[in-house]
Amino acid sequence: MSKPESIYQKALRIIMEAGEEGVLQSELWRRLGATSREGSRIAIKLEKRGLIIRRKELHNGRWTYRLFARIKKISVESIRGCPCFDCPDDFRCSPGGVVDPAKCERLTRWVLATALGVTGKIDVEG
Repeated sequence: MSKPESIYQKALRIIMEAGEEGVLQSELWRRLGATSREGSRIAIKLEKRGLIIRRKELHNGRWTYRLFARIKKISVESIRGCPCFDCPDDFRCSPGGVVDPAKCERLTRWVLATALGVTGKIDVEG
């Protein structure tokens, strides 16, 4: 039998699911079925543990906090198109090795294109 999810785990899950938009602290405590005081204490505790960021925000004429997760959900999408998966030199590749990822032009071009938001097939051949 699995252990029930703690209120802190549930709160963190809700905040993580909110993604880049974050979630208002008032919305969090409503979704948890908690009071505003309990919701505030939960958010403060998660912040002190380094799990979330609380950003003060004026919402509908009232000051509140928007909560953001410091850790993000892992997705395969973040590595889709990485040239390492079909690299002919993958067996020789290692830090400081004959083929070094720190000096790999194909990998560097892919990382830069990904960081700049280039979509579609990326020409990594050179």
